[in-house]
Amino acid sequence: MVRRRKGKMDSLQISSNYLHENIEVTWYLPEGFTPFNDYQLVFMQDGNDYFQMGRIATLSDTLHDDGDINPTIFVGIHYQNRYDRWDKYHPEGKQNDTYTSFLVKEVLPAVEDELHITPISRALMGDSLAGTFAWMTATSFPSTFQKVIMQSPLVNKNVLIQARNMKQSDQLEIYHSIGLEETEVHTTSGDVTNFLQPNRELNRLLSETCENYIYNEFDGNHTWKYWQQELPTILKKMFR
Repeated sequence: MVRRRKGKMDSLQISSNYLHENIEVTWYLPEGFTPFNDYQLVFMQDGNDYFQMGRIATLSDTLHDDGDINPTIFVGIHYQNRYDRWDKYHPEGKQNDTYTSFLVKEVLPAVEDELHITPISRALMGDSLAGTFAWMTATSFPSTFQKVIMQSPLVNKNVLIQARNMKQSDQLEIYHSIGLEETEVHTTSGDVTNFLQPNRELNRLLSETCENYIYNEFDGNHTWKYWQQELPTILKKMFR
């Protein structure tokens, strides 16, 4: 028996002046949505993965029903293929700057205008390279984003420099996780990379400067099996 959704899934096609392509943006509204209420907005790169493998819509229904999160709208943006994903999400990707402009200057106002809301907070969430993008963008636009969730992010010199430049006065709420088995991760570039060690270095830096910082090392590897298992806890902690 297929479970009936309590919320509503909808989408919007955005013709980007920055990327020169049409991109679909999909969101899931909680049951009883009205623009007269206050909402948190969560922007997820790897959007289809979060909706399908992460089961975000099901989690949204359950957590809203149980009162475990405050009213929250989940917005997903997906990629064309793994090379497109690398170009847009990687800090040194050839489309990273233009994709960031697309998100901040086109997606945010388009979604908020379509829903007729001004969110009480905005969050960025992503897994792996999408988590890297979430981190780099949230820290680059601290007045736009108040929360960031990075599940097993790729951590390179760009990420660590951004962490070193953070100030104690920055109010960004951060959730950061990594699997203990993520020592040999195959990346799009063809490299086999140790994700665990640089994530521990990032944790060390953020622990020194960030007051609203949660770090978790889980027993698992670089797959959706473990990222999905962690999502209920993440959402409860970050969107309470």
